[in-house]
Amino acid sequence: MKLAIPKERTAGEPRVAASAETVKKLTGLGFDVVVETGAGAGSHISDDVFKEAGATIAGSSADAIKDADAVFAVRGLDDEQLGAMKKGALLAAILNPYGDKERVQKYADAGIVAIAMEFMPRITRAQSMDVLSSQSNLAGYKAVLEGANAFSRAMPMMMTAAGTVAPARVFVFGAGVAGLQAIATAKRLGAIVSATDVRRAAGEQIESLGGTFIMVESDDEDGETAAGYAKEMSEDYKRRQAELVAEHIKKQDIVITTALIPGRAAPVLVTEDMVKSMKPGSIIIDLAVEQGGNCPLSKPGETVVAHGVSIIGMTNMAGRIPVDASSLYAKNLLNFITPQIDQEAKSLKLDWEDETVTGTALTRDGAIIHPALTGETA
Repeated sequence: MKLAIPKERTAGEPRVAASAETVKKLTGLGFDVVVETGAGAGSHISDDVFKEAGATIAGSSADAIKDADAVFAVRGLDDEQLGAMKKGALLAAILNPYGDKERVQKYADAGIVAIAMEFMPRITRAQSMDVLSSQSNLAGYKAVLEGANAFSRAMPMMMTAAGTVAPARVFVFGAGVAGLQAIATAKRLGAIVSATDVRRAAGEQIESLGGTFIMVESDDEDGETAAGYAKEMSEDYKRRQAELVAEHIKKQDIVITTALIPGRAAPVLVTEDMVKSMKPGSIIIDLAVEQGGNCPLSKPGETVVAHGVSIIGMTNMAGRIPVDASSLYAKNLLNFITPQIDQEAKSLKLDWEDETVTGTALTRDGAIIHPALTGETA
């Protein structure tokens, strides 16, 4: 079995889909691991480190991918890389199927099995394969640090002979993995933290981390799907929630938004009127900026100053901690592929009865097969 690790072609993507640790384990499973030269440079993993772990170094993507039975990547493949794949081979990566349906069709046309790792089902057995959790955890942590760095005051309370510095107030939208890590990190830095989420169950988690839960009282509406994700709420709920948040946000120094709805544009949570009400020098970190943003004023890859508030739209926040992000992502991939190996024959044999395969596979035998993309019910 040959497994290829190409160098990422997406601009600003420093992560790599393998680590020295996972290369060793992949070779133990029977793979001949081939890494494109320089693939790990953005994560400070040299070609020599990969070689010492048991990989072969290829001079180009085409050389790495040619005849590979499986390809691991972070952001998927461009046309040239895809053209080097053989029919029937497996590609596992973060493929953005909702946002790039044209490329999903190209994967189908190429006759490969395309696995969207971000579609990993939320079942206990798949927790170690969940790339959204591993990467969002780091994104939530880094968002607080970026906010603190941009903030013109200190985060914790400081009592000095010259006077007392009041603690910063941090407000987090969304208590998923990124939001919870943001709450925990801001609390560790000494801020007064509050958070909101449409899921009632999130309140206990927020409070366990030392945050205050801000939510509209509702007897008949909960914003959690059966799969544990946030769902879109009714117009009445959104109106009442917006009123509550509008009053609360006036007193906040740093606002971090993390709210996403799978398959849809990010919901607008911080309106321009809310931005106007915030104190000059306040900070907004919009982690949903790549899917339209939770604040309509945010722009991908830019810091916008509007009404005295800095709105930071950094993209690929997890990629700003590339060493740990790559390490965790590589383990997610390893944990996904391990059960799909026939240990006796040392061959890759996907189990099409396995939820981790059926839940993530976008294409097979030249067709798009995932129910979320075909309009069928799962």
